[in-house]
Amino acid sequence: MPECHIRSAQTDDEDGLAVLDRATWSTLHAVTPPPQPPYQPFFDERHCPEQFLVAEAEGRLLGYVRLAPPTPLASNAHVLSIQGFTVAEEARGRGVGRALIRAAVAAARGRGARRLTLRVLGHNTPARRLYESEGFAVEGVLPGEFLVGGAYVDDVCMGRTL
Repeated sequence: MPECHIRSAQTDDEDGLAVLDRATWSTLHAVTPPPQPPYQPFFDERHCPEQFLVAEAEGRLLGYVRLAPPTPLASNAHVLSIQGFTVAEEARGRGVGRALIRAAVAAARGRGARRLTLRVLGHNTPARRLYESEGFAVEGVLPGEFLVGGAYVDDVCMGRTL
């Protein structure tokens, strides 16, 4: 696989990101039902291109990470949160996810954040290992918070200081 580079998303990435998002949907990380037509736009008033970093190789989108404030409160403005992260199946295990997480950390620092947080489903072991290896620690667990695929799954809150 050719080397990927990380860049900010652009409005013309919308269709490619929407296809990637639908292709990677899984109960391993999704708490919503599988996407069905007619599909909602990928970018909307709450999910704008400026919040996304994308991994790309030879013009093909391999993954994305979304950084957004966890709340609109001024007292919480020093925190950013990863609120979306996926890597194409064929790019997994090749460093694309790690590159996206490192780019998200760098972008959060560049935006003046002091903390970066995320939530991950308890049974998503590959993602949890990646986050832990990049300095995130478990800061809380909401036991059985979601009913996913017929099983109750923990919601794990993780974070790191920047």
